[in-house]
Amino acid sequence: MKPVSKKIMLLMAIITILLTSVACGIIPNTKSASQNENVQGSSGSQSSNDNTSNGPVKVVWWHSMGGELGKAVDQLVANFNSSQNQVKVEAIFQGSYDESLNKLKASLGSNSGPAMVQVYEIGSRFMIDSKAITPIQKFIDEEHYDVSQLENNIINYYTINNQLYSMPFNTSNPILYYNKDMFRAAGLDPEKPPVTYEEVEQVAKKLSGNGKYGASFAIYAWFIEQFFANQGSELVNNGNGRDALATESLLNSEAGVKTLTWWKGMIDSGAMLNLGRSTADTKKAFAAGQVAMILDSTAALRGIIDSVGNRFEVGTGFLPKPQGTEDGGVIVGGASLYVLNNRPEAEQKGAWEFIKYLVSAKQQAYWHINTGYFPITKEAYNEPSVIENMKKFPQFKTAVEQLHATVANRATQGALMGVFPEARQIVEKAMEEVANGQKSPQEALDTAANEITKKIQQYNRTIKQ
Repeated sequence: MKPVSKKIMLLMAIITILLTSVACGIIPNTKSASQNENVQGSSGSQSSNDNTSNGPVKVVWWHSMGGELGKAVDQLVANFNSSQNQVKVEAIFQGSYDESLNKLKASLGSNSGPAMVQVYEIGSRFMIDSKAITPIQKFIDEEHYDVSQLENNIINYYTINNQLYSMPFNTSNPILYYNKDMFRAAGLDPEKPPVTYEEVEQVAKKLSGNGKYGASFAIYAWFIEQFFANQGSELVNNGNGRDALATESLLNSEAGVKTLTWWKGMIDSGAMLNLGRSTADTKKAFAAGQVAMILDSTAALRGIIDSVGNRFEVGTGFLPKPQGTEDGGVIVGGASLYVLNNRPEAEQKGAWEFIKYLVSAKQQAYWHINTGYFPITKEAYNEPSVIENMKKFPQFKTAVEQLHATVANRATQGALMGVFPEARQIVEKAMEEVANGQKSPQEALDTAANEITKKIQQYNRTIKQ
């Protein structure tokens, strides 16, 4: 018998080691690898969530609701999780809208982000261009979900090319707040707030004197956007960026010049106090009785009334517009919910189930009462809790009536541009230049419009590559 060669002996030793490694679990077998397929994202990368077929699907939701708003979010999540056992939502606060969006951008491509994210309305163009989302329309079409139950003027903002890309969540618009007691003292009808630029200026002059001012409007670009819409004027070209990508800012149009000329005129006459960019400062001045009229979000109503207490009666009115203006209205502000397409299908469907729960009449009633944001579901107004709340805070009727009085068109649908956050900073700089007398309204808006246009065109080049 021939002796075994050294090569054969070495081969037999290697085979023995390999068999032992598989048996001990050191090397994964084919079966264990195939079992991991059910936790792959649609991008093919491993999910960071521990979702298995044996338990509820985990849906991570990134949001920007802090403080009391965060408590309301946590309660909604707890209610949903206890209502069923198929989906478990984990809500994670990510800071401000800007901070959350930056974190989301950093997570794209890494599969480490959430299944659902709350993004402010001016982030809409970026979210669509990112191609990182599954449009809500997909779930609506697959399920034949009835969207007629939702407020048209709210979902209108988030509908582009007949596709609802996200579901509105926290929604508001600006209204005029005024001190009814100061109106009475000045011989003005406390039940008739001014509705035009001209009336606001006249009333503000009558309310001013003895260290008090008729008005104080914060230098806030959102207000300028709203004044454009209230005149039926578009902020950017190409149908406000909805018929095609916006390529040019229309900030220096007649609507903008007219608004800043009116604004500056009230400051120069001493009828309006300029307190800068912070709405917190205008609210404090209003609560202290230093100013008679301010502009602020409908979502601020509860807080403003609470801060005033019994010192005076708070009235509310529509956002003013130039005399003779028609076909205008307000744009919804706030944020909406997006479903990310790099998460497994089970997570995306789980997020959709949660979204449907959030927009139900009962949950919308809870959200509205505890935050001051609009219900986006019509039936929520029939909930006993909402009816009772409206009796307690009748000022909110102004917000609802203003929303329903808005004429739906490209202007009130809201502008879309991928550089909206940067554009707002440019607009506020222009407003400051006018308020401080550094530039005329036309000069400041010409400079701002040119700068915004350049940024829009730079952005457009990046997404066409």
